[in-house]
Amino acid sequence: MIDPLSEVLRSVRLTGGIFLDARFTAPWCVRTNILAEDCGPFPFKPPLLIAYHFVIAGKLLVSIEGEPTVEVKAGEIVLLPRNDVHTLASAPGLVATSARHLIQPSEDGGLARISHGGGGESAHIVCGFLGSEVSYNPLIAALPRLLKLDVREGVSRDWVEASVRYAASELTAGRFASSSLLSRLSELLFVEAMRQYSVSFADQDAGWLKGVADPQIGRALAAIHQDVSSHWSANSLAKEASMSRSAFVDRFTTLIGMPPIRYLTLWRLQAARRSLRETRKTIGQLAHEVGYGSEEAFSRAFKREFGLSPARWREQQQ
Repeated sequence: MIDPLSEVLRSVRLTGGIFLDARFTAPWCVRTNILAEDCGPFPFKPPLLIAYHFVIAGKLLVSIEGEPTVEVKAGEIVLLPRNDVHTLASAPGLVATSARHLIQPSEDGGLARISHGGGGESAHIVCGFLGSEVSYNPLIAALPRLLKLDVREGVSRDWVEASVRYAASELTAGRFASSSLLSRLSELLFVEAMRQYSVSFADQDAGWLKGVADPQIGRALAAIHQDVSSHWSANSLAKEASMSRSAFVDRFTTLIGMPPIRYLTLWRLQAARRSLRETRKTIGQLAHEVGYGSEEAFSRAFKREFGLSPARWREQQQ
């Protein structure tokens, strides 16, 4: 049985890292979000950014305007899938200061640090990000603005805990854990968050995740992501879902928020854009790889979506 969640996670590349080691003592309150300069591995600002904070010791309150405040304790991580400006605090009702003004660069090339507060109860967190060059991601579109995850739960909890403990011990000892480990840890934390949320979200308008949870639409989604180059049509996708064409299109559109062929087109073009940046394949080769019958049809669709021809877009990236 194909797992549509796994197929989507495989088809979307997220690169992450940890950029800040923050230690607070109560009372304290800071306001922040991720900026381009925090994303060291990227030569450009990713159009899609996810911020996260992992609490190593102590606890804190996280709030976003218009959303309920969430308490996060040691061993938990909070993700902000829209990279909203948010407040971190030791208690409610405190006046926030800009976290950006408190950051002290590392003298030895390691993590930047914050040490701030009134001398009371302590909290130790590390702050990280995940970024993607793909501006549309159905997973992230389905997530709440703020999501708390307990890394001590989930299928990969042993790996997660061991990696987090190693990174935390390196930070505590004043050393900088390898960037490849921290990047992989960031990605794994996100995957675990997706898995936990996908099995626990309430029966609300959860968008793409409701489609994944639907036995029939989930099969069609998995088929698309497993083989984006196949000559899919509404009829063939309906057969994958064991539904009539009209019933399939109606249910897919209701759950996902767009018709199946529009969804397929978006994923094809985003896969092509990634290959344009990362490979030297010809436009014709890329067109074939993502399911277009001709270079001309692919180029027209690409320009319609992104405003530039594939060749021109590649030139700009270089």
